[in-house]
Parts: sequence; C-alpha cells; structure tokens
Amino acid sequence: MRADNGLRLVHETPGRLRVRLPMLVDPLIDFSWLETWLESVRGVSSVRVNRHARSIVLEYDGEPATRDAMLALLGGLRREQIPNGESLPAEPAELAPMLATGLLILALPFFSPPMRRLLTFLNISGTLFKGVDTLIHRGMKIEVLDATAIGLSAWRGEYLTANVTDFLMHLGEFLEKTTERKSDQMLRRLLRPEPVLAWVERDGTLKQLPDNEVVTGDRIEVGPGEKIAIDGLVLDGAALVNQSNITGESVPVRKEIMDRVIAGTIVEDGRLRIEARHVGDETTTARIARFIDDSLQQTSETQRMAERLADRRVYLTLGTGALIYLVTRDQRRLSSVFLVDYSCALKLGTPLAFKSGMYRAAAEGILLKGGEAVERLAEIDTVVFDKTGTLTHSDLEVTDVVVLDPERWPRDRLLAVTASIEEHATHPIAEAIVRKAREEKLNHIDHGEAEYLVAHGMSCPVNGDHLLIGSRHYVEEHEGLSFDMFRSQIQALEDEGKTLLYIGTRHEPIGLIALRDTLREDAPAVLAELRKRGVKHLVLLTGDHEQRAQAMARQLGIDEVFAEQVPEDKAGVLEQLRAEGRRVAFVGDGVNDGPALVAADVGIAMSRGAELARATADVVLLEDRLGLLVDAYDISQRTMKLVATNYRAAIGINTGVMVGAAFGMISPVVSAILHNGTTVGLLVRALRGLGDPDPASRAIRHDNTTAGQPSLNSQT
Repeated sequence: MRADNGLRLVHETPGRLRVRLPMLVDPLIDFSWLETWLESVRGVSSVRVNRHARSIVLEYDGEPATRDAMLALLGGLRREQIPNGESLPAEPAELAPMLATGLLILALPFFSPPMRRLLTFLNISGTLFKGVDTLIHRGMKIEVLDATAIGLSAWRGEYLTANVTDFLMHLGEFLEKTTERKSDQMLRRLLRPEPVLAWVERDGTLKQLPDNEVVTGDRIEVGPGEKIAIDGLVLDGAALVNQSNITGESVPVRKEIMDRVIAGTIVEDGRLRIEARHVGDETTTARIARFIDDSLQQTSETQRMAERLADRRVYLTLGTGALIYLVTRDQRRLSSVFLVDYSCALKLGTPLAFKSGMYRAAAEGILLKGGEAVERLAEIDTVVFDKTGTLTHSDLEVTDVVVLDPERWPRDRLLAVTASIEEHATHPIAEAIVRKAREEKLNHIDHGEAEYLVAHGMSCPVNGDHLLIGSRHYVEEHEGLSFDMFRSQIQALEDEGKTLLYIGTRHEPIGLIALRDTLREDAPAVLAELRKRGVKHLVLLTGDHEQRAQAMARQLGIDEVFAEQVPEDKAGVLEQLRAEGRRVAFVGDGVNDGPALVAADVGIAMSRGAELARATADVVLLEDRLGLLVDAYDISQRTMKLVATNYRAAIGINTGVMVGAAFGMISPVVSAILHNGTTVGLLVRALRGLGDPDPASRAIRHDNTTAGQPSLNSQT
C-alpha cells in the first residue's frame, strides 16, 4: 500500500507492522507526541519511531480492525497535524566529535609524529575555535580555559593527552545536555495532554478524528471506555465519568444534560453527546501543560546567584593556574588546573534540582510554576487561608429554601425556577442549587434569556414576571428591593454560618436559599503538619461574620482571623502581614482571590478554583485535596536542601581536584575525568535526589480516599 503522504508498509508479522513515512525526516517533529497519539488507538500496545530510518514499528492486538485503523490514521496524517518537539532526541551531530576523537585515539600509535601533530590539531580545532570565539564575544569563560589546557597539551607534543582530554570534554558536554534535556522531557511528557481520537458529527455521519481536528461547536459522541477529547457541555445522554486523572475525585461522577465535562476524563458507563466549548490548546489539560512550559523558562534568585558564582570561579581557576605556572613553570600542571571547572556543576546542577522538584511535585498532583515558586515556598512562615473552597469543601449544599410569598411561589416552584435559571451560570452556588433540584426530581421551567452580572447575580423573565437572583447588595442596591422586613429570618440563617441567595421580582422579595459548606476532614491534620515543618503563623481570611470565623479558628488552632472581609480588602491584609516581616503564602480558589494571590509571596490555588485564580497563582494543587499543600511545602524544602548540598559538593570536590592538580598529583587526563565525572554525578543526583514524599504528608494526602489514583500518573 502507498498513501498520498508517502506511507508504505515495509514489513508485517501477526501483531506487528513496520511502515515507512517520509515526513519523519523532519527533525522538528515532536516524536513523543506522535508515539503517544498512535498508542491512543485501541488495541495498540507499543509504538517506536525511528527518525533516521523514517520508519514506525507498531505492535497491536492482531485484530484486522486495529490494523486498518492504524494504517488509515497514518495514511491521512499531515505534517501540520504534528506539533514541533520541545525536547529533541540526541542528534548524530552531538555524537560525531566523540566518535571521531575515539577513532583517532585508537589509530594514533600507527601514525608518524608529524601526522599525529596534524591530526591532533585538526581534531581539537573545534575546541580551540570555540575558546577563541568565547573570549572575543563573552569574555573569560570556562570554554577559554578548556581550549587553553587542551592546546597546551598538544603544543607540548602530548597528543594522546590532548585527544583523550578533548574526548572527555565532549563526553561530559554530551552527558550534561542529555541529562538536562531528559529533565525537561520528563516534565513536559508528564503533563502533555494525551492525544485522543473523537467520534465527531460531520455531514450527518460520525467520523473518527484526532482531537486537534475538533473545532468549537462540533458535536461528539463518547461511549464506555472512551476518553473525552474536549471541554464541553452535555447535550444528550447520561454517563458515569471517571475524572480522577484531572480532579482527583476517587469515584466516577454522573454527567447528564447541561453538565460540563473535561478533556482527558473517561466515560466508564453510559453514552454522552457533547458540544465542544474548548478544544485543542484551550482545554483544561492543555492549559496545565502550558503552565509547565512557561515554568521551565523561569529562573529563581538561587539559580541566578549560582550562575554569577560559577562565572567568578573561572577567574579563581585562571588565577590559580597563573600562580602555579609562575612558581613551577610546569605547563602540565597548568593544563591540569585549567581543566578544573566549577561552572558546569553549578550552572546546570542548580536548575536541574529545581526541575527535579517540579517533576516530583507534578507526579504528586502539584504544579509549581518555576524555580522561583519553589524557592519562595520553601521560605514561608505564614499561611493565609481563604475559607471557602480551601479549609472547607468547594461543593456547597442547599440547607434551606425559605418562601416569602407562598401563595404565588410555593417552595418547589421557587427552587425549580431558580435552578432552571442558574443552569446558565458556572459558580459553586449555581451548581449546588441545580444539584438540589435534580435530587428532588423537579421539572425544568421554561424562561427567557438570562442576563448575568459578574459577582452580583442574574435577572431573567419567567411567565410574565422578571426574576432577580443574587446577593443582597445586588437586589437591594442595584434593583431597589428591600429585604428589611425579613431581617430576623436572615439573621438566624447567617448566625448559623450559611451563605444566602436572595430571590425577588422587580416588585417584591419572594424567597431565600441558604447554603452551607462543610469543613474538610483533613484540615486539622494539614494545619498541624504545616506547623511541624516550620510554619509559625496560620491566618483565616473570610467574608464570614466574626463569630462564625472565630469558632472555626478555635476548632483548627488558627492564630489570627480577618473576618467580614470584602474581596478588594484581601490584598491589603496580605500586604499588612508582609510589612510585619512575614513571608506569606495565600491559599484561595475564587475569581476575587486574584489580587490576594499576587500580593502574597506565594499564591496557591486549589484545583477547583476559578481559572483566573489558577492562572495568577505560583502553585496550583491539581487535585481537590488540601493535604497536597503539605506535599508542596515538603518538596520545596527538600529541593532547596538538595540545591545546597549539591553546591557544597561541587565546590568541595572541584577544589580538591584543583589542589591535586596544583601539586602535580593529577594529570590533565585525570583532572578532566574527575571534573566531568563530578558534574555528571551531581546532575544525576539532582535529577533523582528528592526521593519519595514524607510518609506523614502522604498519609494526610490520601486520607478519605479509596481507589483514586494520583491525578497525573495516568497521563505519563
């Protein structure tokens, strides 16, 4: 077979295909994306792409339908469908200098002295030119010292030493680049949205298309065992959806008409017809992946300091070498000293340690946005909690439906019409009211077009009336209604710590709906663990009445309370705490928390918070578990300890090598081996050095869960 894109079947055995695809010659292709995309085909067990052979090897279940599906997908594949790779595999160009040098080292004894000299200088010319170019354009850097050391060995006729040292320098550089590339690749692959195939309605029929070809407004169908490809709204059907890999919920969630669904979740039972609202790069999982890409570009003050210190150490090496040569006139010792390099271990080891911490956090369900977020989180001594959705569950529950005009608006009609209008909103209060109406099996009531005033309420025509639903401020200040005659009922509900939704027509109040959130079961243990780890001051920041807030503070052992706070005052509270010399983290989840998240030293957003909160925060908890806060704090502290120990090791070991070189105990070759070995060892330690989270925090994190999996592990 041969497709329009040049696809050709090269070899086939039962359960295994090998095909050739000319477009694979493009080095910019994201090959890991391509492999993951093909592995998403049901029945495919493994995929291996060989760019240099332009081939793909696929192993599958042996079913003809699977074989046909794979070939159809590959036959219709276009280059523009494949994203460009962020982390490319090692290219032959990186290995070529080492291979050439290795062959020269083996053949060197068989050449005459003049030929050895010529071949050696030809071989090390790249290193010498790189040193000269660096000196001219960037000043005195480690490349200059390397070129000087290798050039001195060659000049003195030590051709084997010069070539072996050059080989070791290239080997060390290759291993450093590979290790750094591996760390970036791990992070990106961990959170990369897994490609999904979707059944899309096109021209009256269902067609299976890659998720990157689905557009907003498309209608897709998803059945048992299939993954949802987009963020959207359910138009028809009912199903149990496993959301554990995105939200951390341990049990499947029932989805029906008008419910929202998230890309990457899996239908376990039932069937859904969904309208695509957010596709491609706008889905929830794609936005998380973008956060990771952005965070890889951010550097912390510790990283910047390490780079400055590394550059200064070049002058230390230069000065030491010059002094040794003035005293001994020994060029061999000078070469050995110049090959001692603090720079690589410091400049690469520090950012790699931060990336290791970010990777460990992501695997546990925590998004740390860059090294600076890790650094600042490790230093906090004060944590401020916005109560709703953080110390309490974000899911509200309706506790009371209070009817103020029972003749025209009996309880069931009041709840049903409110839920019918609130279906068009997306905030937690609306979701709770809609959920309550469904639990009571109330019918949907037809209504006109709803108008939504952000952070205030909604207005909507219903059967000749015009209903107003929202906060007391909205219905009284904006719409001119008065609830004063019901002051005692309102006060009684507020004294119980309940949130009130006010409902009226343009002429009179007609009802109240009271809602309440519940304290998270793990909140006391989480706060206790934070204290054990060095947090000295715990603060509650809430719009609740003082009495209710103080009662919660006593229950949780919180040190300070700021109650009855309006959203615009939250940032001021944090600035006040910082002015007292505290290093402050703020934990919130609402739209109104944006300014507070920015005002804090570290902003931490809960997983079910508003999109603005997650975009503004430095740290995002990707699962709805407060215990992840302890994990995040623990990982940040261990990351900073790893940075510190690696720094001391780099300085100590390289200083020891320099002393040995200065006293003539270490040859240039041994100096290069020890330096590069130390650098690679520290990089590997940075990449793998964090280990498992603290058992105590892990126990808290998994408290009250059953079969839930860590939210991101299923995507790796």
